[in-house]
Amino acid sequence: MQRLRGGQVNISYLYLGGAIISEVLGTTFLKQSEGFSKLLPGLATVFFYGFALYALSHTLKTIPTGVAYAIWSGVGIVLISAVAWIFQGQKLDIPAIAGMLLIIAGVVIMNVFSKTGGH
Repeated sequence: MQRLRGGQVNISYLYLGGAIISEVLGTTFLKQSEGFSKLLPGLATVFFYGFALYALSHTLKTIPTGVAYAIWSGVGIVLISAVAWIFQGQKLDIPAIAGMLLIIAGVVIMNVFSKTGGH
């Protein structure tokens, strides 16, 4: 977590975390909505996706788009796969797990070594 002067956490990373969690919840409810044929899961999907975009828009005020989107999508892929595995019975084979590890490695490399910005 990036810290500003005085030890404060950069609020943009909190918005990004909120966007990621909201997107994962939206995707989870999307599956449960069964093609928007169920009202409450469908409404939850729209709400969580809407909040995810709202939070992401605040993230982009200070974090470069490419960096924010890489973190958002990379962490989102791993989290939604974990949620689907735990709660929806999705199977994850070795190539799927290896691919997710490569995604995590890519996000870490970009954030630790890149001079793209936002650090």
